[in-house]
Amino acid sequence: MVIAETTSSSNVSAARPDITVVILSHNEEIHIARCIERAAPIAKRIVLIDSMSTDATVALARAAGAEVLQRPFTYHADQLRWGLEQIEIATEWVLRIDCDEYLESSLQAEIVERLSGLPANIAGVEFKLKVIFQGKWIRWGGSYRSMLVRLWKPAAGGVEDKMMDERICVRQGALTRFSRGDLVDESLRNIADWTNKHNGYSTKHMLQFIDAEFDLGLFEKSAAKLNAQGRKKRFLRENVYASAPLYLRAFLFFVFRYFILLGFLDGKRGFVWHTLQGFWHMLLIDVKIGEARRFIAAHGKSAFCEHVAERYGIAPRNRAALSG
Repeated sequence: MVIAETTSSSNVSAARPDITVVILSHNEEIHIARCIERAAPIAKRIVLIDSMSTDATVALARAAGAEVLQRPFTYHADQLRWGLEQIEIATEWVLRIDCDEYLESSLQAEIVERLSGLPANIAGVEFKLKVIFQGKWIRWGGSYRSMLVRLWKPAAGGVEDKMMDERICVRQGALTRFSRGDLVDESLRNIADWTNKHNGYSTKHMLQFIDAEFDLGLFEKSAAKLNAQGRKKRFLRENVYASAPLYLRAFLFFVFRYFILLGFLDGKRGFVWHTLQGFWHMLLIDVKIGEARRFIAAHGKSAFCEHVAERYGIAPRNRAALSG
């Protein structure tokens, strides 16, 4: 089922940058007003791609002047690509942002001041990600190094087909960086919600690892043009981390982040963050990978894919890959 409704924003100024902001949501009433409020100064149009929320998310978004499209959720990359196809973007730029993220005012100002004057060959803009956990800026442990392409020309790029950690890929043109302010990731949810969300993320990471390991054909093989940091992280994840022993690698990853990259300087809440996000979460992924490997060893790849299709609604793109 697909539900679409358009609500024009009466407070969108023609002087604002030529940007369509796209937001994915599901039961995000705690975040949606803040997200839209912080995006409005740099947007000609704001569109919410909602996954059939049952709380006040949609009503709050409409009240804030956003357009709303609704569709049952599959996974983030698929949802975003569907939304981009439905929107019929008429602006020169599109910006993707999550509900629990927002733009700092200094970054808003830089977008307004610089975007229209960029050279014609620039097709994407990188932002630096700042993570705030339980009110604490997580500055160390590698957390304040992430550079993400979130603003791009729609004709020049799109989102890669990944279950998790999907990135915006600019296929043609060059990238530039806006650095006066940051893209902030600050969830207002409690720790129970945080762990529930990351439990779900661990399943998606598992599916990506298993898909690559057994060549199941669940996702497209990415030939995407990522930014330099994206290429480096992808190489380390798929060639270094993936080849390390299961379970041990989660512990080593935590040690690297917490001690070598100085995560201990983030204090008590930083210890909680690095332990949960850098060890518990990674260990949980490995436990689920171990379960999946045992399932495939006992029942075969086809049975595993049938289980994935039934449980998560994801079917293999290439059935021929499932022999054996």
